[in-house]
Amino acid sequence: MLSRQANNLYWMSRQIERAENTARLLDVTYRMSLLPYRITDNAQAWAEPWALPLIINGLAKTYYERYPGPITTDKVLRFMLLDSTNTSSIFSLMHAARENGRSMRGIITVEMYEDLNAMWLELRSRGENALAEGNMNEYFEWIKVQSHQFRGVTFGTMLRDEAYQFIRLGTFMERADNTARLLDVKYHLLLPSAADVGGAVDYYQWSALLRSVSALSSFRRIYRDQITPLRVAELLVLRADLPRSLHACMNEIYEILQGLCRNDAMEPERLAGELHAQFHYGRVEKIMATGLHEYLMEFLERLDQLHKELNSHFLVPEDYDPSLRVPARTEAA
Repeated sequence: MLSRQANNLYWMSRQIERAENTARLLDVTYRMSLLPYRITDNAQAWAEPWALPLIINGLAKTYYERYPGPITTDKVLRFMLLDSTNTSSIFSLMHAARENGRSMRGIITVEMYEDLNAMWLELRSRGENALAEGNMNEYFEWIKVQSHQFRGVTFGTMLRDEAYQFIRLGTFMERADNTARLLDVKYHLLLPSAADVGGAVDYYQWSALLRSVSALSSFRRIYRDQITPLRVAELLVLRADLPRSLHACMNEIYEILQGLCRNDAMEPERLAGELHAQFHYGRVEKIMATGLHEYLMEFLERLDQLHKELNSHFLVPEDYDPSLRVPARTEAA
């Protein structure tokens, strides 16, 4: 298929997946912000719950340029939900996804475009209403349901051709990136102090992380015990049966690229195969001994290299409008 078509479909699915991930993150952050603890040391300001979505999405600098002063719930929510100048806000992501879908109406099914268009039309009114009425949890749940619904419509109506595979590829590339960033931020940055390890703040932060990837019930079913960093890392990095784990995402990405790559475009498949083998044969004890932060940073670098190879072999025609893509997250998680 044409690289323009592959590009639009790939980014459409990444935009929808990132909008869902942002809603998940804001949902658990909103719940965490209601907990009765406060940061008293200015040096620990990043432990404030509302710093979490800014760090993970690499938007701290942009946020402070737009909203100087202390971080507040209302400012972060407006910035991450409705700010059209923030290309990673849910508003901007869904607008770009709808535009990409509109340009691909001859490729995607009628049901897919109707669902995407209806989602965009309703989104514009729901966001302002949710902020005004304080109905945030209901709004976040609506975003997640809309994303699930679009994936269901795609699965149920689309021909299993290359277009379908590029949609899947965008979803799992974005999902892997998000899971790695979430885990790294919690493990490396967000604990207020060493004295809090194993305490209430630590427990609720790990619980919130698991909720943000719909993995808390799975954790309890598998481990039936206290939440610990090692167990969370094993679940979110190495478990192939957890849909949002790094291993599960790389299983899907490698399988897709085995079908897409040809003799003259084998580098993306080779890179994906290396990452897949890393998770397939990895051991969590070795990961933790080496350093979870270092491990996740290396993974994100290699995932970015894979994305660049995808660009080189399949995507991004020179005249493509960059405003329809999800911008790179330039700040370290």
